[in-house]
Amino acid sequence: MSKELLALRDKIDEIDKSILSLITKRLALVTEVGEVKSKQGIPIYDPKRETDMLAKRRQEAENAGISPALIEDILRRLMRESYISENDKGFKKIYTGQGSIVIIGGNGQMGRLFSRLFTLSGYNVKTLGSKTMHQAAEVIKDAAAVIVTVPINKTCEIINQLPPLPKDCVLTDFTSIKVKPLKAMLDKHQGPVVGLHPMFGPDVPNLAKQIIVYCEGREPDKYQWLIEQMRIWGANLCSIDAKQHDKCMSFIQALRHFTSFAYGVNLQQEHADLEQLIALSSPIYRLELMMVGRLFAQDPELYADIIMASDDNIELIKRYYKRFGQLVELIAQRDKTKFIENFNEVRTWFGRYAQRFIKESQVLLKFANDNRE
Repeated sequence: MSKELLALRDKIDEIDKSILSLITKRLALVTEVGEVKSKQGIPIYDPKRETDMLAKRRQEAENAGISPALIEDILRRLMRESYISENDKGFKKIYTGQGSIVIIGGNGQMGRLFSRLFTLSGYNVKTLGSKTMHQAAEVIKDAAAVIVTVPINKTCEIINQLPPLPKDCVLTDFTSIKVKPLKAMLDKHQGPVVGLHPMFGPDVPNLAKQIIVYCEGREPDKYQWLIEQMRIWGANLCSIDAKQHDKCMSFIQALRHFTSFAYGVNLQQEHADLEQLIALSSPIYRLELMMVGRLFAQDPELYADIIMASDDNIELIKRYYKRFGQLVELIAQRDKTKFIENFNEVRTWFGRYAQRFIKESQVLLKFANDNRE
């Protein structure tokens, strides 16, 4: 190796050390920012601040002759790390009254996640599980909120078994369907009721940018503190009607998970060589394969419950099956004209979202390619 090349690499190493030093300083400042946010009750995620900052840095990068996309990639990665750092600090407690947070199913993964967040916010958290439900009356008697986070097929049963709740206690659930649990809660409790659905798994490092859907039940003014508390944690709260929620979830969860399940079953029964598929895959197929594999790395009972949660889910999947068969027949006939006609109809239906999804997916594809082993 030439001395000239070694000298240049030494200079790069020195610059890398300087970058590392600057990152360390930035993260230290983020820690201070987190402490200020905690005291003042400011959400850890500020979308306007983030958007404005990225726009300025992109423009500055362009002025300097540097790729704006490169700077944005670096800053977004730093911000993700920053959110994790801020999440380790305490949060302002929004609720000013007395009472504990009772999490039924608190020993489950989602229950533990929210138990930690409530504890960091200064709440007294109590948990109930299958072995301690006989203590429910004693545990719930002073509750400010009762959260039911149990498997879908047990949610309504558990709600119906609840003892009387304090008048102003908020009753809520974390189930991925909303119509039936919301009705069960409204029938059970005459106080404030709201249906919640965290749109993420328990393995998230923090709630920054995570979506939590809520469906109004009764007395929203009395459960608003709970919504605001979740905003403080960085979550994006989205309000939607319970029936509309369940319709959306049929597409987002039931149909999507069933499709991944069917694809995985087909790979297994066709004796596909996963090592070869991974070695030969483009970034887009690698991502698709990762999402299928991710499904099978998790709890089968959970996905069975999600897919089979309602008759509407089953009917949607049946319609999908019928259309799939029709499209198989189309390609079996090698009807290229009809294929292109269908393709263009769907392209028109997607409209501007098609280009938007191309742009968003390019970021994911670059990440997948960078992380190829």
